[in-house]
Amino acid sequence: MIDPHAPAPPGAPPWTGPARLPVRPGTGRFLVLVCVFVCAACGLVYELELVAFASYLIGDSVTQASVVLSVMVFAMGIGSLAAKRLRWHAAAGFGAIETVLALVGGCSAMALYAVFAWTGGWGGMWAGGPRCLLVAFSLAIGLLVGAEVPLLMELIQRIRRQDAGGAVADLFAADYVGALVGGLAFPFLLLPFLGQLTGALITGTVNVVAGGALVLGLFRRDLTRRARWTLLIGGLAVLAVLASAAALTDAFERAARHAVYGKDVRVALQTDVQEVVLTGGTHGRPLDLFLDGRLRVGGRDERRYHEALVHPAMTGPHARVLILGGGDGLAAREVLEYGGVRRVDVVELDPGLIGLARSDPGLSALNGHAYEDPRVRVTTADALTWLRQGPHTAYDVVIADLPDPGITASTKLYAQEFYGLARRVLAADGRLVVHAGSVAARPRAFWTVASTLRAAGFAASPYRVLGHDSGFPAGPDRAAGAPGAPHDWGFLLAAPGGSAPRLRLDGRGPRARTLTQDELTADARAAERTRIGGLPASTLVHPRY
Repeated sequence: MIDPHAPAPPGAPPWTGPARLPVRPGTGRFLVLVCVFVCAACGLVYELELVAFASYLIGDSVTQASVVLSVMVFAMGIGSLAAKRLRWHAAAGFGAIETVLALVGGCSAMALYAVFAWTGGWGGMWAGGPRCLLVAFSLAIGLLVGAEVPLLMELIQRIRRQDAGGAVADLFAADYVGALVGGLAFPFLLLPFLGQLTGALITGTVNVVAGGALVLGLFRRDLTRRARWTLLIGGLAVLAVLASAAALTDAFERAARHAVYGKDVRVALQTDVQEVVLTGGTHGRPLDLFLDGRLRVGGRDERRYHEALVHPAMTGPHARVLILGGGDGLAAREVLEYGGVRRVDVVELDPGLIGLARSDPGLSALNGHAYEDPRVRVTTADALTWLRQGPHTAYDVVIADLPDPGITASTKLYAQEFYGLARRVLAADGRLVVHAGSVAARPRAFWTVASTLRAAGFAASPYRVLGHDSGFPAGPDRAAGAPGAPHDWGFLLAAPGGSAPRLRLDGRGPRARTLTQDELTADARAAERTRIGGLPASTLVHPRY
């Protein structure tokens, strides 16, 4: 049972009345509440920083947010209990906690990135190193944040004794408002203008300055000479560490990118939507495109992938084509090979990616300068929102060149509502093609997409192609050839109604051959065991090169 009134430890000074302040009590209370406000904002920024960085480096934002939030809330409770032992030395304890919290929270993002970049490929027992460090930082920050409230309560009561309910109300009001400001400042101020690393370092700086100013300025008479000098030197040392890290942020990020993507990084751009990294693409080197750490275009395999995505859907009427996603212009390149195409609408969320596809010499050469074709029209919008607005054009072909269904942020683009809206913009004899992830690595996700299409009124023909050894990883990966990366792509060619469209592999279709009967039977049996109400794996194709 938690004891709400723990006895003072032997030798602890008894309650001696109001603290000796250099200002009036009302001003002192206001300054304490301001510090509560600032510390709460910093604590929430640390929390959101861990969630954002873990989602970027590890993937699956729902899982990472759940881990960070649950561990931090648990640790805050433990920290609050542990802080009861410090309440007789509340000023010194609070100053020490803020100093350590500023160092741990401010450097957490940089430490996570360093572990991922330089040790993420070790494998073996260290395969989960970034995840273990994420839990460790969540636990440490939660313990320190939880210890703040009891000590701040003690300090505010030292200024002017009042009923516990009133003190808690004042303290929590400042705490919650500070959390609101920190929660809004992170996505709208720190992240877009400072970036993840610098934003965390600036937050740590604010944290240590606020805590140190309160203790050394307002409660300095409650501290011994030794405690004052210890807190001052510790705070200055933390400020020096944070300032040095901020000065080295650019060099650190370049080195970390080289460790993750190789030394051939040519473009690293943080757009309003995501981080875009281009490697290679000049002097005969294959171009790789990474979006938020995920390989989106593999130079060795991209033509194989985009041919398999586009050409089966183009074997019927194809005068009007809609590409959802595909901002790199590579799907549009394949569509424009057909002479009967009169209009291609590309709906892409990230204008920065569109700009690179137009202007970057490597990427624009790879997409055949597709955006210079007058038949191509680009709309910058979220695909689901754009479909909800009900475009008036009826399309013969809709190509969903979207992030992998295994990525949490893209799940809405594989929902029944999304496919229902896509069905509304299709012509009566139109066709929809969807990249549904790896059949071999994630069969459950693949067959779930098939079931969702069927629930939305489509009949679909599933097929897949195999890639080179470089793979086409759907999640964060250290390089194109990373171990465990999926080496196949699964697709679904769908049409409204109850009759699935036939896959035509002749003419202008993808250069492919059907698998042997033994291969087909084995793959069908494997898929049947893992599907979720999906369609049988009746058609599996393999590119011929």
